Amino acid sequence: MPRLTALDPADAPEKFRELLNDIIGRSGGVGEMVSTMAHSPALLQGYLDLSRAMKRIKLPRALSEKISLALQEWIGCGRCLQAHTEAGRAAGLSESDIALARQGTSADAREAALIAVAVRVLAEPSSITDEDVAGLRAHGWSDRVIAELVGLVTLNLLTGAFNLLAGLRAADSTTYDASS
Repeated sequence: MPRLTALDPADAPEKFRELLNDIIGRSGGVGEMVSTMAHSPALLQGYLDLSRAMKRIKLPRALSEKISLALQEWIGCGRCLQAHTEAGRAAGLSESDIALARQGTSADAREAALIAVAVRVLAEPSSITDEDVAGLRAHGWSDRVIAELVGLVTLNLLTGAFNLLAGLRAADSTTYDASS
């Protein structure tokens, strides 16, 4: 049972009524998370802006989904796990890829290194060392990708934590998801 109620676009603060109606016009609907975030115009705007920005990251979509699966497994958001599992399959991930990602790793050593650091950025950011960053560079990851990793971690924490706090459990795959 949701702890926070989703807002009908007509009941949203005026500034975001137009934004929500625009999303409905483009996507045919507004997901429960987005309409629940509309209680806070600042949060909703921040989520939408970060989500759109993260669509421009340098990581391949399949790897981005692997990282999101690892992060959401740690965060514990079943709604996000379901969404990223479906997105991962759509990006070409096998069931084995998905299982490994949920364990925080990959069959590819280069990807495994990036996924492991992403989980540490989420769980224990103060533990990241110069050697960790040097290790990512040794695997061929650029400073851009390393920097963007923090954005991807942040977006996953925002959505997972919000869904858990709001009590949003079941994914609705027919509505807008700005992170896809």
